[in-house]
Amino acid sequence: MTKHNKYDVIIIGGGPAGIFTTLALAPHGFKVLLLEKGHSIAKRECPMAARGTSCLHCSPCSVVSGWGGAGAFSDGKLTLTTDFGGFLSELLDKDELNNLIQEVDKVYLRYGAPSRIYGTDEKIISSFKRQSAAAGLKFIPAKIRHLGTENCIKVLRNMYQELSSIAEIKTNTLVEDILVENNRVQGVKTASEDIYLAPYVVCGPGREGSTWFYQVARRLKLQASNNAVDIGVRVEIPAVVTEHLTSFVYEPKLVYYAPTFDDRVRTFCMNPNGEVVLENNEGLITVNGHSYAERQTENTNFALLVSKTFTEPFKEPTRYGRYVASLANMLGGGVIVQRLGDLLAGRRSTRERLERGLVRPTLKEATPGDLSLVLPYRFLLSILEMLEALDKLAPGVNSRHTLLYGVEVKFYSFRVALSQVLETNVNNLFAVGDGAGVTRGLVQASAAGMLVGNEIARRLQKDKH
Repeated sequence: MTKHNKYDVIIIGGGPAGIFTTLALAPHGFKVLLLEKGHSIAKRECPMAARGTSCLHCSPCSVVSGWGGAGAFSDGKLTLTTDFGGFLSELLDKDELNNLIQEVDKVYLRYGAPSRIYGTDEKIISSFKRQSAAAGLKFIPAKIRHLGTENCIKVLRNMYQELSSIAEIKTNTLVEDILVENNRVQGVKTASEDIYLAPYVVCGPGREGSTWFYQVARRLKLQASNNAVDIGVRVEIPAVVTEHLTSFVYEPKLVYYAPTFDDRVRTFCMNPNGEVVLENNEGLITVNGHSYAERQTENTNFALLVSKTFTEPFKEPTRYGRYVASLANMLGGGVIVQRLGDLLAGRRSTRERLERGLVRPTLKEATPGDLSLVLPYRFLLSILEMLEALDKLAPGVNSRHTLLYGVEVKFYSFRVALSQVLETNVNNLFAVGDGAGVTRGLVQASAAGMLVGNEIARRLQKDKH
């Protein structure tokens, strides 16, 4: 075991929350150490995507781990609103949060984000609201800056290049535990038995590290609660079906309360002219979607997620979500794809049936199968009812040729109790980002990092004076 020199701040996780914490701290001259279990941005490469192979179950998975976090290979949507994307609005004044979001947006622009913003035409937004309401859907407007996957990587490279010269960044370094003494954080211990000391620690493990954070939080007796668990499918349709929406707002955010069970179903991460991709979450294969600014397909994909809040005595929604996703892995060896028509007819999809369909799957590695053997009836019925409602807003969504991929799960259900500056009940231990259950996307994760970085900088300057 090696004990290293003391730092001012240690940051766990190189996703947007960790990056923006570093951005807020580094210019003050503090000694900052960022530890990331995945690769640097230059070395993040998925062999499946690069060589056309099936998932090799790399550990760590370069799609969800490494500099930039799981969002590095996403389509980089910056949702510039306080209305969704996390729970910071429950901790901060709305004006304060909006100011943080505007600052975050300026930082992304400084590092190369494109200037165009979608969703600014109020007349079109008003029209979409009326059409959605007629279908029983709630349309949530938001201004969105779309980076595109390739631009997202460029922005992250620019950030890495600058920060690596003013902060110490260690990739391929897995943090095993957080060290606490007398209810005050002392530092961290890595899987290689190295100990790094600092009076301030910021924990931003990302969604892929949510299980680890849950275990650490229980050991440290951090006060916590459970968010709703989000489980659903990724839908793939011809891009022309939703073009009248996506060309103006890029990603329509729609919420529906399914009539049978009154469950909340929402659209998430819409990717116009995008492609469906695999994600490896600690050995569990799930589905997601990407969209490039330049390279385009003829399809659009988006997630339909059913939110379920569990009551006492159940306290493990993350484990429940992993269990449901594992059924698809068990039956299909990974992600299952099924035509909506086959699902409604009570039969599994086959390669031959997919070939006869009008929608060509962009995820070639998905196994044709039957999602009714995977998703609980309640979740499946709510998704089918949402598709019927969406079809009134965008005719063609509920076609028998529509493809459904499963399972998509969002691992941010465990939520640690935090102060207004995102400090846990352990002194000087902060939690940020999706893996801590604080946020649900790039912008609020970045805003959380900036908030914490500013707060720690204020305390460190006070300590030195």
